[in-house]
Amino acid sequence: MDAASQGTVGANRIAGRPLARPADVLELVPGLIITQHSGQGKANQYFLRGFNLDHGTDFATTVNGVPVNMPTHAHGQGYSDLNFLIPELVERMDFRKGPYFVGQGDFASAGAANFHYRQQLDAPFVDLSVGNHGYARALSADSGVWASGLRWLAAFEAMGDDGPWSNPDRLQKRNLHMGLAGGSAREGWSASAVAYRARWNSTDQVPQRLLDSGSWRGRPFSRWDAVDPSDGGETQRVSLAAEWHRIGQGTHDRVSAWWLDYGLDLWSNFTYAMNNTTLGDQFAQRDQRQAMGLTTSRQWHHVGGSWGDGFSTLGLYLRQDNIRVGLYNTVARQITATVRDDHVRQSLLGLYAENQWQWTPWLRSIAGLAVDRLDAQVQSFTLPDNSGVAQTALLSPKAGLVLGPWHKTEFHVNAGRGFHSNDARGMTMQRDPANPAQAMSPAPGLVATQGMEAGLRSQPMPNFLTSLVLWRLNLDSELIYQGDSGTTTAGRASTRYGLEWSSQWQPARRWQLDLDLSWSHARYTEGPEVRRYIPNAQEQVAQLTLRCKPDAQWLVAVQMRSMGSAPLTDDNSVRSASSVTTNLRVQHDLTGRATVTLDVFNLFDRRVNDIQYFYASQLAGDSQPVTGLHVHPAEPLSVRIGLRVKF
Repeated sequence: MDAASQGTVGANRIAGRPLARPADVLELVPGLIITQHSGQGKANQYFLRGFNLDHGTDFATTVNGVPVNMPTHAHGQGYSDLNFLIPELVERMDFRKGPYFVGQGDFASAGAANFHYRQQLDAPFVDLSVGNHGYARALSADSGVWASGLRWLAAFEAMGDDGPWSNPDRLQKRNLHMGLAGGSAREGWSASAVAYRARWNSTDQVPQRLLDSGSWRGRPFSRWDAVDPSDGGETQRVSLAAEWHRIGQGTHDRVSAWWLDYGLDLWSNFTYAMNNTTLGDQFAQRDQRQAMGLTTSRQWHHVGGSWGDGFSTLGLYLRQDNIRVGLYNTVARQITATVRDDHVRQSLLGLYAENQWQWTPWLRSIAGLAVDRLDAQVQSFTLPDNSGVAQTALLSPKAGLVLGPWHKTEFHVNAGRGFHSNDARGMTMQRDPANPAQAMSPAPGLVATQGMEAGLRSQPMPNFLTSLVLWRLNLDSELIYQGDSGTTTAGRASTRYGLEWSSQWQPARRWQLDLDLSWSHARYTEGPEVRRYIPNAQEQVAQLTLRCKPDAQWLVAVQMRSMGSAPLTDDNSVRSASSVTTNLRVQHDLTGRATVTLDVFNLFDRRVNDIQYFYASQLAGDSQPVTGLHVHPAEPLSVRIGLRVKF
């Protein structure tokens, strides 16, 4: 490992964890929290290292080499929808935190996770599961080897879910994965194809004042009710990917390529009737794109004699997106006006070099340099002044030292610069699309992040692994493009620092205990001293998972997650309420071919919120906007029963 905060999660740990939604696999990354403020078909909300990552802005994710994050997205920069992930197919998840790793590129300032699917299954299987709130899921997967030695894997998933909402989610999801592989670990290739489609209704966050009153428009109103029941979305994703690798005499070559066709139509209403008291504030965001990418690298092995030995790597990555992206005013999903309609072509080219050198058995150095160039061409169909061409580039040095091991303990020191890209439309913006008379300033295309951390990894006993990390991140600007308004929101420079402790302990052969504790401090470094808190910057996160396997047939796992209070305003005058939830998994192997699983989510039926915001909104009937708390409740106690049959 190159950093103390780096790690790998294997299939066994994923299989032993109750997962309410696919992206919950990411909560196996210490300190990372997943929530949802809308319908289950929408990308989740992510929190890590004092960042409200929105839907993925500073956390990069790939599945089988295909990026999940979407630049210049209709809803949010770096939008990362993992609902197409099939956790049962994941062989491992490699995660990294901090901007210290060459080759990660865009959106990886806070961290990154790379999912790798299996190429073969132990046996073909069918999973069937049902639960309350209209939940039903079927998954079928098979694999094999043809006479030519070609390995194949295929899986199909179908799922439906209403949720506890008065206006049912009516989530319908269909998901197909196919994979091929040939060759060996020394020289070989693999390819995969994904076809995914989903549609859903949304119950978005609602004003706390409405829940406190308990009624609206003369009718009872509960935490499961929606203000605008026509919110929702539809999305589709089709991708192809291939990779080739070869380990030669002192060299290691890798080439991978991918192609993606993606679409999203999303209807939302967060302010209800504040901007238009007659028709309401619902808006639609539409994203249609085709994207492609290429990554290639060569690594050389050097033997330095008495100076040790090491590796040098040269690499290149390229991503191109061809996007039609729009923002519209709507009523009950019917367009009433066009706010923005743009055609965007953008490309990101990255070149990097890295050297790792083992100077002595106890000293290893890592040094790297990356240069990234973003080119964007924007054509605005609604406001020609916002059309244009823009380019920008950024140089990112990275370095690290690994000391040890001594008594199975390593010490790590890392530092580096990373970045996230801004929406290309912000790079050429001259006028506010909702108010063309209002002049706007173009935004920088790449926002730099400087990070550093010091940590240790230790295995003082064969059954105990632990890591401790002290980290810091500085952002040049919190400026972001707001997809909900079609404008760029000014931001301030910021700094974050924190402490993470993660441990895995097996006190006895049948017991496994995982504990992750994270604390972070996030502040703007500009502006009045009393207004430097960063809203929604999570400060304390704790996760505890206890697994017991009394024999070969039984597994019991209890997972507890705690989110501490966080500021909701930059003066810290309003804070979110803390929350604790507990999930349970009980699994029994009936025959060696059939396994029954019971998952219970929110085991103690705690009345907590998935998300909390503080902003102004106006309900129909209000005489003026009201600034206050808006919440989206976590789902109540829910039960799912699953049956897996192997063939």
